[in-house]
Amino acid sequence: MITIYGIANCDTVKRARAWLVEQGLQARFHDFKKQGVPAELLPAWLKAFGRDKLINRTGTTWRRLDDATKAAVVDDASATALMLEQASVIKRPVVCWPDGHWTLGFSAEVFEKSASNAPEKS
Repeated sequence: MITIYGIANCDTVKRARAWLVEQGLQARFHDFKKQGVPAELLPAWLKAFGRDKLINRTGTTWRRLDDATKAAVVDDASATALMLEQASVIKRPVVCWPDGHWTLGFSAEVFEKSASNAPEKS
């Protein structure tokens, strides 16, 4: 099963979810706002993407943080603490594909490649 992690009202998440539906792919959605950030998955996300990609430094949430908070993100532990406290700072969507690999953000090309391993058509 494809699992997509993000925030329901995020435009990029909406585009990703719509693409999956258009392709006839079933996906489970994990909403950070309703279900929280899955702390147990953050180490895997950090390993797959690195904190500099996983934290969306161009987004509104990051820009609204005070300089001291931004400067304090210096390692995976501090990045994890921030992501757990401010879910909106995570670049979205984070997608787990059936073969176990992760993608970050939405690109039709990347999704097409990843979906080729996704057998669950609806």
